[in-house]
Amino acid sequence: MSTAGAIPIENPAAEKPWVLPNRGVVGMYCLILAESAIFIIFVVAYIFYIGKSLTGPTPAQVLEIPIFATVCLLSSSITIHFAVGTLRKDNRRAFTLWLAATVIFGLVHEEHAERLEVLSLYWHFVDAVWIVVFLVVYVLGR
Repeated sequence: MSTAGAIPIENPAAEKPWVLPNRGVVGMYCLILAESAIFIIFVVAYIFYIGKSLTGPTPAQVLEIPIFATVCLLSSSITIHFAVGTLRKDNRRAFTLWLAATVIFGLVHEEHAERLEVLSLYWHFVDAVWIVVFLVVYVLGR
């Protein structure tokens, strides 16, 4: 058989070589995993001890539901997400506005998308932990 008229088949994997993942992102995922284990232990212990005290105040007697703080925290997760997205698009003005909405008086002089992405990963983790704490302590614990 002749291969003169054959059309070469391109291998899409050959076009783009594998690159090591960003070590900041990998490190942040490892930190989030470790802190998740700690928070899971605290949440399970709290659930186990709900209502076990024969004396002392109940959570409903000493805790007020922090609705405003929860709205602010979860909103800041959205604004940091948009800040990272606009920085990746090299829109520094929009990035500055989104970051200012996230952190009052927060100015970043050297805007690095990868570092900010790592920060946003942790920010989202804090939001997720807060949702669990809020539900367990302020909803279930009451």
